[in-house]
Amino acid sequence: MTELHPSTDATVVVVDDDPAVRRSISRLVRSVGYAVKTFGSPTDFLRHQLPDGPTCVLLDMCMNGMTGLEVQDVLRRNERHVPVVFLSGHGTVATAVTSVRHGAEDFLEKPIRPDELMEAVSRAIEHDRADSADRANRAGLRRRFERLTPREQEVMGLVVSGLLNKQTAAELGISERTIKVHRARVMEKMEVESLAALVIIAQWLGLAPAST
Repeated sequence: MTELHPSTDATVVVVDDDPAVRRSISRLVRSVGYAVKTFGSPTDFLRHQLPDGPTCVLLDMCMNGMTGLEVQDVLRRNERHVPVVFLSGHGTVATAVTSVRHGAEDFLEKPIRPDELMEAVSRAIEHDRADSADRANRAGLRRRFERLTPREQEVMGLVVSGLLNKQTAAELGISERTIKVHRARVMEKMEVESLAALVIIAQWLGLAPAST
């Protein structure tokens, strides 16, 4: 079994209509240090907000009201993009392939070995931790961009698209000297020291095409 390093800020959400399954999984994940939230129906689960910290959802594939794939489709529309590990007592290759294609972290057939389950949980938690850090980083970059004035945002957009100062000035109908002043302010507010770094940030924010 892979060595696990659970942390107190991580939560495992169990969505299964079998109380015995919810109890056994809860005991297991708590025993290694994860927090647990359990739900007996998809609708009950979807009414609640996802935890803020690193999270994974253990989702039963066959439940009353909604299938696991339908629940997954709802989750995919949430920008949180929480990782899902499917649990199924009626697993098929086709269903497993569909769930993974839709972004599932893993697909496990019941009865599930404890070590297999916890390894899947650990992987999902660490993926969500990395994704959370990436979301936080992008949010910070977005806040920097929003500190720019409308004119500075225009200048940044043209500069990262590859235009020279002279070309940017012609495009905006202002002097090249003024462009240099705006560009310097953009670099300062975006907290970068090179044009290459500014271009990378613009790509992360969707303001410039990714390089090929």
